[in-house]
Amino acid sequence: MNDRQIALDQAARHASRWLDSLATRPVPPRASVAEVVKELGTELPAGRTPAAEVIDLLASACEPGLTAMPSGRFFGMVIGGGHPAALAADWLVSAWDQNAALRLVTPAAAAVEDIASAWLLDLLGLPADSAVGFCTGATMSNFTCLAAARGAVLHRVGWDVAEGGLSGAPRVRVLVGAERHDTVDLALRYLGLGAPEPVAADDQGRIDPGALAHALERGPAGTPTIVVLQAGNVHSGAFDPFPAAIAAARQHGAWVHIDGAFGLFAAASPQTRHLTAGYEQADSWTTDAHKTLNVPYDCGLAIVADRAVLRAAMGMHGDYFIHDAAGDPLDSVPEVSRRARAFPVWAVLRALGRDGVAALVEGYCRHATAFADGIAAIDGARIENDVVFSQVCATFGSDQRTADVAARLMADGTAWMTGSRWRGQAVLRISVSNWSTTDDDVARSLAALRQAAGAAR
Repeated sequence: MNDRQIALDQAARHASRWLDSLATRPVPPRASVAEVVKELGTELPAGRTPAAEVIDLLASACEPGLTAMPSGRFFGMVIGGGHPAALAADWLVSAWDQNAALRLVTPAAAAVEDIASAWLLDLLGLPADSAVGFCTGATMSNFTCLAAARGAVLHRVGWDVAEGGLSGAPRVRVLVGAERHDTVDLALRYLGLGAPEPVAADDQGRIDPGALAHALERGPAGTPTIVVLQAGNVHSGAFDPFPAAIAAARQHGAWVHIDGAFGLFAAASPQTRHLTAGYEQADSWTTDAHKTLNVPYDCGLAIVADRAVLRAAMGMHGDYFIHDAAGDPLDSVPEVSRRARAFPVWAVLRALGRDGVAALVEGYCRHATAFADGIAAIDGARIENDVVFSQVCATFGSDQRTADVAARLMADGTAWMTGSRWRGQAVLRISVSNWSTTDDDVARSLAALRQAAGAAR
């Protein structure tokens, strides 16, 4: 076998051993950064090393420093594991090595992107003619959608941001819920729009439509305005009241963007679809395929109802490009060179089907409810949120004890749950978002949590 084949076979063996270990291995890493650096070595060799030897060194040195994020017992952040079909397709993405920027140059990538986009819009109940951009993650999806929003609202008042930039442009108001995700603020900073105006939210983090309407009325008439709503609060899992909030925004001519990094897929299940009622009336939507849909990193989805507006914000032209008159994938994302991210999305959708995606979402909710019920039975524990989707927040008395429980659970290694702060107090936050999480994973994690809480007493 040649050097490439040997290296690929070695990589496949190491990958299989890693994936096989997830069912039983502790979730936290066993090695520190310094220990991994020591094993890898810091001196760049003068000569060549066979590819297979490089892969063996990389795998053996890094394996102890890996967190079992694809494990069914990782609940620390909203990041799914790699569904088998998506993972295998992602290997092909690297092997095929297509720069999915231009339709006529990479027709296979464009065809799959077209199909996957149509399937996604159908599953999510969003306008069928919307543009879908395959970017790196929710942060860049928010950036992409808000760039389209910025261009659109300025265009309405006669300002061309592509030509004139922001210097001298009318100020753009951006109103957000008090509990929006921080990446919304980050995207606004990237776009030169500055800090947004927070609007009051209720005890679950849902924006108050009355407060939003009042805030909109306070602004000068004709001011270009963007309203950012939320599908899935990062602590409570709550969804903003879309019909009332969007109606308030429409009365003032505002662009409405919905950040649904993990929550947008609630629309894919009959059991949770009510949470997204009315959200199809917005102008743009953010979600992450590598969260709820369990596609490997990186794969954010930027959805904009008006294709022309997104193309005006993101598109570019080069004399050496072979353009398609109908538009190209590069017209919908910030990147020109990029991976063919639609292949894994198509693969997981094709593997699961409509019913399978719904079952995936319903499984997250079922496990979240089981966690809430199990934690509520622990002495001194309290569930702090209404468990409506995949998020659970719990306290164990004082902030100190809650932090102690979280630390003891991490030291145990059975499961990973992130300590956080919500509504002015320390909480233990559980995010269920992995296709492979089983009832046994939940039971084992609850047993470890009970033990940690008992020891922290």
